[in-house]
Amino acid sequence: MIQEKQTLLSNVEIAPNIYELTLSGDMIDVMIPGQFVHIQVPQADLLLRRPISIAKFDLEKKCYTVLIRAEGEGTKAICATCAGGLLDVLGSLGNGFETDFLQATSKVLLIGGGIGVPPLLGLAHALQKRQLEIHVILGFHTKSAVVYEEDFNACGKTIVTTDDGSHGLFGDVSTAYDLISKDISFDAIYACGPKGLNRWINRRFADHPHAYISLEERMGCGIGACAACVCPKQNGEGNIKICQHGPVFKTGEVIV
Repeated sequence: MIQEKQTLLSNVEIAPNIYELTLSGDMIDVMIPGQFVHIQVPQADLLLRRPISIAKFDLEKKCYTVLIRAEGEGTKAICATCAGGLLDVLGSLGNGFETDFLQATSKVLLIGGGIGVPPLLGLAHALQKRQLEIHVILGFHTKSAVVYEEDFNACGKTIVTTDDGSHGLFGDVSTAYDLISKDISFDAIYACGPKGLNRWINRRFADHPHAYISLEERMGCGIGACAACVCPKQNGEGNIKICQHGPVFKTGEVIV
């Protein structure tokens, strides 16, 4: 874990209230897909950092990218930072996606929804380097909210769904899964999205040997010292801290 002042290389609004920030820093050397960073809000009266998933990173250029929805005071303040400015960042944090078990012939499915899509992009890039067969389902409310469609298309076969049918397939991610699962059996499934999507994945693939969900939750410390981001274990044996033991969990491990 590293805490450092990072330079904001670029800040672009790529969808309504959705900002893509690219930062440079030394912590990129230890980043793995599925982890997050904890960004200090550049506003004195807002003390808690904001946990933000890592979308993609470039080891050669020493930079990484995050996607932030500017909806609260904290995220709005972060997104208001101009290119060239500095942000205080703690990271990289959490456990990433498990991929060591994958074989050269493995078929992988990535399922993302809304602002939960970004952490799957770094995973897609990592799997693409291993030349695995990648399938992607991305769900959004409407066409204007769609992000990273071209990036995922470059990694594998991608289906986009929208709730209102304004782009791609009319319906949600389960609609797309029902279509493609008729012909393909997946060796691994990775998902991240709103609570409803994660809950469906957690139930639908509870018995799959290699299905994983990445949970999004408000956090306090981000390192397991407090109990602001706990969720109950599926087996009834108490709670587990998302920041420390997650944000990635095997399906059936926690109650979403």
